[in-house]
Amino acid sequence: MNCSSSRTDTVNQWVLDTSVLINLHACKYGERILSAIPNDILVPEIVAGELEHERSRKNGEYGFLQALVADQIVTVVGLNDAEYLLFHELTSTSPSLDDGEAATIAIATSRQLRPFIDEQKGRTRAGILLPALVPHWSLDLLRHPVAIATLGVQHAVDALYHALRDGRMRIPAESADDVIALIGVERARDCTCLPRYRERFSGSQNHKDSDVTALTER
Repeated sequence: MNCSSSRTDTVNQWVLDTSVLINLHACKYGERILSAIPNDILVPEIVAGELEHERSRKNGEYGFLQALVADQIVTVVGLNDAEYLLFHELTSTSPSLDDGEAATIAIATSRQLRPFIDEQKGRTRAGILLPALVPHWSLDLLRHPVAIATLGVQHAVDALYHALRDGRMRIPAESADDVIALIGVERARDCTCLPRYRERFSGSQNHKDSDVTALTER
């Protein structure tokens, strides 16, 4: 399973939301993936600020971003005046977005760049403001052909699994079956963030055959 949307994207600069960075850190190969991607990667200052809290410092997310910046793999950018106005609108009007999503969308809208956002509210608002630049997912980064070629097939699958299990990465519902096929049913059971997880894996974890049946009889 490769994500053709990111492979064929002609927009040179991509803007990452906070959850995307968290997923890249959780996957254990985030620096190698972003180093391999040919596009310029931007991170809003507000997104970087969301990783400065104690938990992100302790679990390594903050250090992960700082290393990316130090190695010039990503660039942290501030909002200009017009972007701050849109940011304020996105965070203060219903349905309001969190600061990282709003900053990502504000920069992407103002500069006509591709946003990477996994949360549905943010994706919906971005789709309205950027109809020609529908947001990509974290999954598009992890399954980018260049990332797979760099990591190797098995390590790329392992990265996907860790992003799901440890980063609780959100993926599009239509990709769930392909993702489960890649990581395997046993490991998929560890990933409670998967779409329709309870429906797919209801019942005892010891009943492996019924899990397989649930996946194949959708």
